[in-house]
Amino acid sequence: FQTNVLTELRKWELSFIEHHKLEMRQEKEKHAAHVRQLNNQMENLKELLHTYEISIGRKDEVITNLTQALDKHKERIELMRKFMLWRIQHVEAKQEAYANRIADRQFQTALLKKVWAAWRSLSETRWKEKVAKACQLRAEDVCVQLTNDYEAKIAELHATLEQSRAEILRLHSEREQYEDTMKKAFMRGVCALNLEAMTMFQGK
Repeated sequence: FQTNVLTELRKWELSFIEHHKLEMRQEKEKHAAHVRQLNNQMENLKELLHTYEISIGRKDEVITNLTQALDKHKERIELMRKFMLWRIQHVEAKQEAYANRIADRQFQTALLKKVWAAWRSLSETRWKEKVAKACQLRAEDVCVQLTNDYEAKIAELHATLEQSRAEILRLHSEREQYEDTMKKAFMRGVCALNLEAMTMFQGK
């Protein structure tokens, strides 16, 4: 009985050891699978970290480029502001120079007007007499020329009127001759019809 009990205990021990070994093997396989899964996750995380690093680097480059572009834009705006200030100053200088020229020209014009008024007041009397004589002579010449022109036109119109009257008389005479001819032809036609009608009645 003791031998059987020991044999049974040894069998139990062996079965326990086998079961323990099987559980250890399963646990090792689970551990290895878990380790592989963790390694895969770590590799994926490493790749994701690398991607994030690249993305962050690109973002840094983009930020740097935007900063440089913003600086360039600020410089351009500053240059444009300076250019506009210079242009405004240049335009104001040109306007001032133009205003000075206009003022000088206005002063010269006013001075010339004063000199012209003084000279005109001195020579106005003789100039009026000369102009009056010249205008009178010119008016007389124009009147003579107009008189000659109107007389020539009147003579021409009289000639045209006489020609028109002669043409009207000729047309009246032709109309009377045409009317006489038509009356005679009409009368001849009426007489011929009457004679033909008389012949027809006599025949019947």
